[in-house]
Amino acid sequence: MSTFMGLEASKRGLFTQQAALHTTGHNIANANTDGYSRQRVTMQTTPAYPGTGMNAPKMPGQLGTGVEAGTIERMRDDFTDRQFRQEANKFGYWQSRSSAISQLEDVMNEPSEYGLAKSMDEFWKSLQDLSVNPENSGARAVVVQRGVAVTESFSYISRSISALKADYGSELEVAGKDVNAILQNISDLNRQIQEVEPNGYLPNDLYDARDSLIDELSAYMPIDIETIKTGGGALAIAEGGVKISLKTSNGPVVLVDGQTVHEVAVNKTDDNVTGLTVGTEDVPVGNLLQSGKVRALINSYGYQEAGGEPKGLYNDMLAKLDDLASEFATKFNAVHQSGTDLNGDAGLAFFENMDSAATISVNEALLENSNLLAASDSAPGSAEAGNGNNARNLADVKSATITIDGKATTAQTYYQGIIGELGVEGQQAARMAHNSETLQLAVAERRASYSSVSLDEEMTNMVTFQQAYNANARMITVVDEMLDKIINGMGRVGL
Repeated sequence: MSTFMGLEASKRGLFTQQAALHTTGHNIANANTDGYSRQRVTMQTTPAYPGTGMNAPKMPGQLGTGVEAGTIERMRDDFTDRQFRQEANKFGYWQSRSSAISQLEDVMNEPSEYGLAKSMDEFWKSLQDLSVNPENSGARAVVVQRGVAVTESFSYISRSISALKADYGSELEVAGKDVNAILQNISDLNRQIQEVEPNGYLPNDLYDARDSLIDELSAYMPIDIETIKTGGGALAIAEGGVKISLKTSNGPVVLVDGQTVHEVAVNKTDDNVTGLTVGTEDVPVGNLLQSGKVRALINSYGYQEAGGEPKGLYNDMLAKLDDLASEFATKFNAVHQSGTDLNGDAGLAFFENMDSAATISVNEALLENSNLLAASDSAPGSAEAGNGNNARNLADVKSATITIDGKATTAQTYYQGIIGELGVEGQQAARMAHNSETLQLAVAERRASYSSVSLDEEMTNMVTFQQAYNANARMITVVDEMLDKIINGMGRVGL
């Protein structure tokens, strides 16, 4: 056993405690860095002396030779990471869904003094007033203008929803670009990690950067993650590269495989999404799971499965408005055309361009001459002065039965149903967004309790490692004094 063995053991102790202090300093410096995971030095004893073998010296027992820093690991829990990404995926969906419905509610603007319901109420009231004074030119003009207000309300709502739909189409394209940028960055980090690991190092900061990107990606779409071992001189605990796949109802579709990226493209036709293209593989919209921000954007913008009808939040609302405008106008026109105007002629069609809520309008002839308003129910050619019976019939269209999607209803009831259903969906989306956000925050707190930096704990560690460093330094001083006595003090008898 070497006389200098104590020096070597203490030297190892100095270096190991110094590494621990440097790691503690790195943790403290990154206490407020997003996505940073605290790191620690794993200390392990060095091989004892003597070792085993035929030529090993005989001693009463093995002596410890000190300590060394095995690895510098980051504190991360895979289970909590998976939980966080699952909740992030749900929150991404419901947050986007809630936002889309909220914007639609703003456009519908119900109940209010300026919405479609109010315009129609004013229209019915003007017809009731006309029934009392059918020959009054002012009352006739008011009916016509109230009718214009109704068509403008239909048109405004429809065009505003179409504008929202276009905005969400743009946001969907931006989301696709964001996803591809994230995938490319993950691929780049995989390359850097796979270059470092074969040298026997753990690139913890690169792991953190990659995990932050995966967290961000999980909000956009449901993903599966597999690890790809690097090989070579990589440590057993090295994480390696990652393979990320998009979850679909028909199985996983690879997005990133090590350093290979399969970019995502959104497929549209006739203002509807039909699916995604991942690399060269097409994923029909029917195979996409109902989670993640991308799916929420698709559901809001509109989608169409093969052989199916267009669906989606904005598509459905536009279709309902078109049906309401068409059926209401058709019913109103029928009643109006059954009456006679002040000239004793049969009534004209009150509404025109009834194919959609965006195009419906009042007959130009009525705008130019309100005497053409058919307020009387007398036979053509024998108009009765003061006969406003047909005006009452027109006002009764409010509660008249119309058929939409094979169901009997009234214009007022149908519109109230649209608003009521939208309100329920909005409440549900807001509630689910709140619940998923709460769960995500709860998981984030659990993850932070394990992975984030506690300054109090790091200060304690700093004092601990400092004292250990000082003790090792003192041990070196003790051994040095012993060696000084042996080297300089022995063999000097009589001097």
